[in-house]
Amino acid sequence: MQPDWRPQPPRAASARMSMVMRAVAEYIGRSDLQPGDCLPAERVLMAELSVGRSTLREVIRHWQALGVVESRRGSGTYLLRRISPETMHLPLVVNTGGNGLLQMMEVRRGLEVEASALAAIRASAADLELIESKLLTMEAVFRENGCAGPEDLEFHLSIYDACGNPLFGQLLSQMRESVQTLFAMSRVRTDFASRSFPFHRELFEAIAAKDPDAARAKTLSILAIVEEDIKDMIT
Repeated sequence: MQPDWRPQPPRAASARMSMVMRAVAEYIGRSDLQPGDCLPAERVLMAELSVGRSTLREVIRHWQALGVVESRRGSGTYLLRRISPETMHLPLVVNTGGNGLLQMMEVRRGLEVEASALAAIRASAADLELIESKLLTMEAVFRENGCAGPEDLEFHLSIYDACGNPLFGQLLSQMRESVQTLFAMSRVRTDFASRSFPFHRELFEAIAAKDPDAARAKTLSILAIVEEDIKDMIT
């Protein structure tokens, strides 16, 4: 019998994030913070809520993607709209088994292909600089380790940010746990989706050339390889 390849869903981490999300929402409610107000400093929230820095930052990043807060460099994190434990958004629950990952890929294909095309149309010089920096980091890690799951995810997130439509990032954030499970598969099979590696630079070049059709094509090439490798691992 072949060993079970499937990564176990990080339920403890997800539950911890949900608890911290609720605790922060309750703190905001008690503090009567209004849209436009600056949230307390990170160290204050960590002390008040007895939470770790990494989990707190994950919550803030999740809310940034949902348009609840905005981080301003050198200034702090600001509340954009009221939030409470009753109205907070929790991550979309997706089965992280083989069939669930394939279903998630179908959704991701619809989102990511269009996000890449929009980035090709709308990306600013600063956006392109950021995307390229994420690509260079990913390439360096890949050359050293043969895989670069987290860096790959950061590359794709930078494209979502450059597409000019925050709803794409919000939808991806709702699937974040499942997306992270997908990118973590390189720890189970080190060559997972490695054949897609060259297409990432070609995708960046298509976006930089402001060629949405090429950006769509390169994104489809990447996702086709990922889907093939998922199917190979579950059969």
